[in-house]
Amino acid sequence: MTEDTNFHHGDVQGQDPIIRMIDIEKHFGSVIALAGVSFDLKPGECHCLLGDNGAGKSTFIKTMSGVHKPTAGEIIFEDKPMHFEDPRDAIEAGIATVHQHLAMIPLMSVSRNFFMGNEPTRKVAGISFFDKKLADEITMEEMRKMGINLRGPDQAVGTLSGGERQTVAIARAVHFGAKILILDEPTSALGVRQTSNVLATIDKVRSQGVGVVFISHNVRHALAVGDRFTVLNRGKTLGTAKRGEISPEELQDLMAGGQELAQLEGSLGGTV
Repeated sequence: MTEDTNFHHGDVQGQDPIIRMIDIEKHFGSVIALAGVSFDLKPGECHCLLGDNGAGKSTFIKTMSGVHKPTAGEIIFEDKPMHFEDPRDAIEAGIATVHQHLAMIPLMSVSRNFFMGNEPTRKVAGISFFDKKLADEITMEEMRKMGINLRGPDQAVGTLSGGERQTVAIARAVHFGAKILILDEPTSALGVRQTSNVLATIDKVRSQGVGVVFISHNVRHALAVGDRFTVLNRGKTLGTAKRGEISPEELQDLMAGGQELAQLEGSLGGTV
């Protein structure tokens, strides 16, 4: 899949970051998972966090989303120091995470999955009931905004493609007030067409002013929608580049370990 130049890339120059992660360290006993990682995100920006398996991406986003408390470093959210006690704190602040393995019930309707845990209600004779009509209307409208035309709100989530299910999860997060959307490898198990749909959804979300953290090990997918790119390797930041400042080959080389790979290739006679 090649880079899609039709995606909108907003000018986020001069805007203050929504969140700044400054010199974040995370230790698990004697294991140092993060060794001073810094990262920031602006409204309407897609900042890609790249790295191979074991680079520290998962630990970093879990620290950003309140799953882990940093061992050292500082989190500044909307210009204020922030200490998330747990993921609920982060969610209430407006940080939503869409995981690779979606928390959805396949046999349940799109509408019920969309509002799971946040069901709208109406009162009849003083008793609160699930307002299915309102939930259905909102679900259809939010999915239409994301470019997904459902057969109806009662369509089972299990009948949707992987990309469409990702879009349901993204639309749900944005509807419930996400200011930051963390997408954990959203395209890793998808085909070309489904990947294109998810990348288009990210573009729509960004145009609404939501900051997107796109976690990936796929350079082509990142370059399609990313405004900035930060590469992690063994818990450290190898660098951050703006769109247009780095080539796909340079980005891939950084992810692969760069100099280490070149040295290995030399020692093996150019066989790597």
